Amino acid sequence: MTINLKEQIQQHLQGNSELSFSAEKLAAQLGLQGADQFTTIIQTLAQLEREKKVQVTDRGEFQAVPKKPVLSGIFHGNDKGFGFVAYDPDEPDIYVNPDHTMHALNGDEVEVDILRPGKPDGSQGPEGQVTKIITHHYESVVGEFKMAAENGYIGEVVLKDKKISKYKFMVTDKGIHPTDGEVVTADVTRYPTDDEPKTMVGIAKESIGNKDDPGVDILSVVYAHDLPHEFPEDVVEQANNVEESITEEEKEGRIDITNQPLVTIDSIESKDLDDAVVVWRMDNGNYHLGVHIADVSHYVQEGTPLDREAYERGTSVYLTDRVIPMLPRRLSNGICSLNPGVERLSMSCEMEINGEGKVVNHKIFPSVMKSHARMTYKAVNAIVEAHDEKTRTQYRDLVPMFEDMADLHRILLKMRKHRGAIDFDAPEAKIVVDEEGHPTDIVLRDRGLSERMIESFMLAANETVAEHFKRLHVPFLYRTHETPDGERVKSFFEFLSVIGHPVHGDINNLKPKMLQNVLKDVAGTPEEQMVQTMMLRSMKQAKYSDQSIGHFGLGADFYTHFTSPIRRYPDTTVHRLIKWYAKHGTGEEAKAKYEEQLPEIAEHTSVTERRGIDTERDVDSMKKAEYMEEHVGETFNAVVSSVMKFGLFVSLENTVEGLIHISNMQDDYYEYVEKHMALVGRRYHRIFQIGQPIQVKLIRVDKDQREVDFELVDPKSAPTTKLRVPRTDDHRRGNGGGRGRGGNGGNRNRDHHGVDNGHKNNRQINRGQARRRDGSKPSQHGSHNNHR
Repeated sequence: MTINLKEQIQQHLQGNSELSFSAEKLAAQLGLQGADQFTTIIQTLAQLEREKKVQVTDRGEFQAVPKKPVLSGIFHGNDKGFGFVAYDPDEPDIYVNPDHTMHALNGDEVEVDILRPGKPDGSQGPEGQVTKIITHHYESVVGEFKMAAENGYIGEVVLKDKKISKYKFMVTDKGIHPTDGEVVTADVTRYPTDDEPKTMVGIAKESIGNKDDPGVDILSVVYAHDLPHEFPEDVVEQANNVEESITEEEKEGRIDITNQPLVTIDSIESKDLDDAVVVWRMDNGNYHLGVHIADVSHYVQEGTPLDREAYERGTSVYLTDRVIPMLPRRLSNGICSLNPGVERLSMSCEMEINGEGKVVNHKIFPSVMKSHARMTYKAVNAIVEAHDEKTRTQYRDLVPMFEDMADLHRILLKMRKHRGAIDFDAPEAKIVVDEEGHPTDIVLRDRGLSERMIESFMLAANETVAEHFKRLHVPFLYRTHETPDGERVKSFFEFLSVIGHPVHGDINNLKPKMLQNVLKDVAGTPEEQMVQTMMLRSMKQAKYSDQSIGHFGLGADFYTHFTSPIRRYPDTTVHRLIKWYAKHGTGEEAKAKYEEQLPEIAEHTSVTERRGIDTERDVDSMKKAEYMEEHVGETFNAVVSSVMKFGLFVSLENTVEGLIHISNMQDDYYEYVEKHMALVGRRYHRIFQIGQPIQVKLIRVDKDQREVDFELVDPKSAPTTKLRVPRTDDHRRGNGGGRGRGGNGGNRNRDHHGVDNGHKNNRQINRGQARRRDGSKPSQHGSHNNHR
């Protein structure tokens, strides 16, 4: 009876959780008013109070203890054992000490209880404990196999992923039996436990190749990110069945624009040409701009193997010496590529643009086109920038159009600057490799007038298409970039004040123009690139959405991705939507077709974009480290890119970033002054801050861990400061030892708050910065970006 009564009381109190009851009232409502029953109720309530399921109010009445909300988020571990759980982008991360992690691994989805709330002034975040691991981030691992038969294991996989490299991974005899030195994938069968907190166990599944074989290092990164890189047989078969030329039947219902002098303008290495442009001056003084894009959606029909695989991949991924394409090359380099002199099916956006850069008329339609020339950025720059006579003579018929293009670009650029669009111009590195995949050089790419021109034209088309369908009030896919979070912007503005570039304006009414003015203020200064980096980190990440909320970085009210369907699934989706509404109208029945699909497509493609960028970032940093291996002992000019308690991150002129650990700053005891984001020497008062030029010597490289370590060449040449810092134990030299940002136990630094740069864009990587553009086909050997 007691158990039943206990359940009765609990159910009654929980069902009326907003109310409290005296024991008498509770007995009456439960129909248990006998003296012996009342005594039992009192005893049961006392038991429930001891179990903290019932609480007594100030009035002496009983009430159900409110259930704690179940918080879940992603666990981010630290080498020292503690971690943070990110559960809400608007709330500080929850600190978890090593005893309360339940051995969660980095990236695991966990449930967490708050043990101590954060302080209201934000000086200290909340602390909690992991109560459940919902899903494991690492279901499989990649690494080099080392034979070591012991305790029933055939060996171990040496983990190179920095986030789990401190763990041992033992291999059972259930799977394949690799040889020593093979790089393998392995499925996890047992995660760390109380008995073996630093050990995982698993089964070797697949051999990628020997660790010394060319290209295996990049393949290891591809496998580690679970990136699809081989096309299934049914996808290859469907691609092989696509005709290499278009038929008269396929042209039906399309506008023929083959007589227009369309050209493609891309990098020399590009083979997937998916955009062509044309410009001319109209009789009324306005400009005609035509942006004509390969109609990939005609060949990648919904529900087919090609569509399924393109959706799964989401994007092409551009690695140092290879491309992992979204579509088989028969399509991407063949029938979908706008090669010169051949007819191609396309989706067109024609715009009439006035002298203020405003689109006053437009038309969006399926078409048949023919490229009249396969131009390169180099050649067009020779025409419009260098005015090279030989090149101008070679393309004499097209020179007037290129000059009109340059004029139109300047008009569009002026318009974007006027509305506050933020133009990041960080250096972009190209890693040059030999036939074996070994890096031989790192060179900076030029971003000339032709590259900026194409960027302007793609931005105009993307905005025009987005606005057109937003005003039709139909379900559509957009590219969005939210206004930055207030706290992040506040921290960024405080940083600017510290380095002598205070910002004037209302932080609570942030406009892109304010950030544009910051970049203008620091242009040409040593700290320019560092300010761009910090600004990127203060911003939110651009993503896909079925809701049009505008694009903060571009200062655009409407934005989508229309211009790169060969290598971005969202663009292919946008083409489908355009054709769907053209054929079926914009009534309720037509709108219902994609209404439920689009949120899922938006979320999935945002995830695959992130996966691709992370893979590119890891390959770039690995190859940069490999390049630096042959330069140990050499001296370089550098700039301080970040200052932490444990040392200085520095950036070389070739974009390689590395660490000067505080233990290698032997000339003094250096302490971190948080307010000034600086390391200051206690004895000689030398100061090191972001943006400061220094000379460094390369002392160590670890390619597998992507680590590059430097030391100061001449610390005595550093400026001195009148700043004095109190002696504290936790700021002593060598303390905080970890390499990663956030080693001070504070909230994690979240990187990759990318901002689209239209057809091209920038990205921020964890240990530094790299820049890539996603519109006018990147080099197959260079970096490329599709954040915007």
